[in-house]
Amino acid sequence: MADIRRPDPFPMRLLFLGTGTSLGVPMIGCPCEVCHSSDPRDKRFRSSVVIQNDKTILIDTTPDFRSQALLHGLNHLDAVVYTHGHNDHIIGFDDLRRYCAISGNPMPIYGSADTLEHLETIFPYAFNPPEIIPTYVRVLPHKIRKQFEIGQTSFIPLRVIHGTMPTYGYIVCDQGVKKAAYIPDCASVPEETAALLQDIPVLIIDGLRDNPHPTHLHIKAAIDVARQARAKTTYLTHLTHNIMHVRKEKELPAGVFLAYDGLSLDL
Repeated sequence: MADIRRPDPFPMRLLFLGTGTSLGVPMIGCPCEVCHSSDPRDKRFRSSVVIQNDKTILIDTTPDFRSQALLHGLNHLDAVVYTHGHNDHIIGFDDLRRYCAISGNPMPIYGSADTLEHLETIFPYAFNPPEIIPTYVRVLPHKIRKQFEIGQTSFIPLRVIHGTMPTYGYIVCDQGVKKAAYIPDCASVPEETAALLQDIPVLIIDGLRDNPHPTHLHIKAAIDVARQARAKTTYLTHLTHNIMHVRKEKELPAGVFLAYDGLSLDL
């Protein structure tokens, strides 16, 4: 996917590398029907997407990142954008080393000050290393404060609440036009963020499970956010093993779908 640059008039493309929660699906040692499902849509790596426009941009480096990259032929990356510092969204960071080795350059990464500080604490060797080792990961960090651009793709940060901590989703724009919003981890959406989401064409949002959860939106709450935003199409992500794809998607209202690993959207 990522080696093929898509010139105009082809649209921006978004690929779901993973749609699962922090434990992934199937979970280790779980006897449930979803964890033993033969439907490939019930196999869920940890949540991440890649956006391809004139640049190839990854959102979050999950524990499954190496497998995700190999599965989808993700042989080139221009930048990585982070939503927050939880392990299921960052711990594949060291696998960026291969991209640095291929390009010979540090990898640009974008995230909140807290997220970048957390990454530097865990992976200090990647930030301002005392010597350059070509096969090691090196990064060029960018603290996000407001809208930023990577090539033709703009990102508008969306501050949301994930339990007691703030995290970030992003509105993704192609040459200034809002195309989609990606919010993988949130329990509530503040008013200022809800205002930015109004009339979004594609909303990708945390819809963990049917029952309420203290740090994530459950499916009904996620659908309520989508309705309030007047989203044209909504995809639920960050799904647990409580959700069987074929059964749950039949219950969803018009315009709302379950995301699944490998789903590709032309935005």
